[in-house]
Amino acid sequence: MRRRTWGSAVLLALCAGLSPHAAAPAAAAHRPGPLPLERLFDNRAVSDDRSPGQADFDGAGGSLSAQDLTAAGWSPGTRLGAEGARLTWPRPAGTGPDNVRANGQRVRVTGRGDALAFLVAGTGGDARGTGTVRYADGSRSAYTLTAPDWRTGPLATKSVALPHRNTPDGQLLDRTRLYVVTVPVRARHAIASVELPRVTGGAALHVFALAVRAATTGWTGTWAASPAGYTTVGPWADRTVRLVVHTSVGGPRVRIRLDNTFASTPVRIGSASVAVREAGAAARGKPVPLTFGGAAGARLPAGSQAYSDPVGLRVPADGDLLVSFHLPEPVTAAPVHSQALQTSYVSGPGDHAAEAAGAAYTSTLSYWPLLTGVDVAGGPGSVVVLGDSITDGVRSTPDANRRWPNVLARRLLAQSAVPRYGVLDAGISANRVLADRYPGDGISTDTGGVSALHRLDRDVFAATSARTVVVFLGVNDVRWGASAEQVGAGLREIAGRAHARGLRVLGATITPCGGEALCTAAVDAERVAVNGLLRGGGAGFDGVFDFDAVVRDPARPERMRVEFDSGDHLHPGDAGLAALAASIQLSTLIPRA
Repeated sequence: MRRRTWGSAVLLALCAGLSPHAAAPAAAAHRPGPLPLERLFDNRAVSDDRSPGQADFDGAGGSLSAQDLTAAGWSPGTRLGAEGARLTWPRPAGTGPDNVRANGQRVRVTGRGDALAFLVAGTGGDARGTGTVRYADGSRSAYTLTAPDWRTGPLATKSVALPHRNTPDGQLLDRTRLYVVTVPVRARHAIASVELPRVTGGAALHVFALAVRAATTGWTGTWAASPAGYTTVGPWADRTVRLVVHTSVGGPRVRIRLDNTFASTPVRIGSASVAVREAGAAARGKPVPLTFGGAAGARLPAGSQAYSDPVGLRVPADGDLLVSFHLPEPVTAAPVHSQALQTSYVSGPGDHAAEAAGAAYTSTLSYWPLLTGVDVAGGPGSVVVLGDSITDGVRSTPDANRRWPNVLARRLLAQSAVPRYGVLDAGISANRVLADRYPGDGISTDTGGVSALHRLDRDVFAATSARTVVVFLGVNDVRWGASAEQVGAGLREIAGRAHARGLRVLGATITPCGGEALCTAAVDAERVAVNGLLRGGGAGFDGVFDFDAVVRDPARPERMRVEFDSGDHLHPGDAGLAALAASIQLSTLIPRA
């Protein structure tokens, strides 16, 4: 006869009238060996709308709606791509315990990578704690994890937001959130297990999933576009979108990345292809079909991403590709990069992704929906440029690829003294260091993006083989009332977080905008103060490009030189953008050892 043995923590819980589940965090902290995360689940966050009292996520009877999650594409067991990691929404969600309240439990996690990705939420406020990563060689490293509150955390960084909160008394219209948060680990070290954080204060940190984000060895990012907002599109149903993108570097194999960022509903991709562009919407040769995990299409849950499987295609450097995908189901809103400055195409009815001819593509687009990255095999890695409309190329010649990151990429290609890095343009028109223009949730006409601080993890740290980041931001902050001290603090935070990820971090001074409506003398004084901070090393960057000195008028330093001004006094034109790129000493881009 088998005897059941109870731990002392569970016995104490029973004596106090509590369930064994309530004592699980304390008991798990003393288990001798790591366990799979699902074996540690001690809390139920998800309830069926018909029985909302079956779950108690926050200790007050509140829970997430199973129906809302399903509507977002988050069914039990769904694979979720987020910030370069692959996570799984718990299979028991809606029927039993689906998360663990972090309290030092040891989790069996293995693999090599550059970060750990946690699917989390806090209850009772933002939850923060410090945990430990244990490596196969016996070494350890500490990490700090913050889980924003499930009801009040920022929408700008959420992975998914749901419209309702379930309670024992019924369902309330109250937005709830879940977050994917990454923390750096020692690169190239094999991970053996992870000790979950011990949380101080009254909040609880709930972990639903955990994975190692594999390093993107063997790939270089050749093109990228940052999601700038979530807008109405189309509507598209049984239409094929054919997007034109311009590469920075070439390679023998290629893959793409699609992101359903900011969304509340899933998007289905029926088929997809990639080809070298001939002209207009026509391909040079038959497009190469793309697959996703071996399947012809993919379903992107809200807030999720998908990489295509690698395919052979001789991708040219400094050339145009056509990325096509068929949307078999109605799509009325999508994440977009609004300032593409590139004409792309939409077909009439039907799946035309495999067609080389462009005749089926009867309408045009001026923005990039869903597509956020193209990678090529091989190469030395990528330089990411984090910026605003000047980096985005606003006021440069459309369809000509004269953004300053394009010019920088061509400079790298034309020499051999420095590795020919891919250049990834993470500029968003109207973007700021500190404040969100787009709130991060819901359909909006504002496509100024969430703040650089809020998009840093997604647009820089998760970028393919990022080695160096160039930060050229701040003019929109001071134009809209931020002080030099505030902007400087934000830039220091960017530098510190990037250094923690092992990146080389370079800054650029803010270019003058005198003559533009918002660029008053008071604004220019703040701009000059930020630049003084940058030149003096006060932002913590590894180097600074003096873009201000490159384009300013010596006689009127608050203004751009006439030959560099696009005419609006804020944005450089083609000549000014080329001058910015030409001023960069390429050797400064070489990453930290």
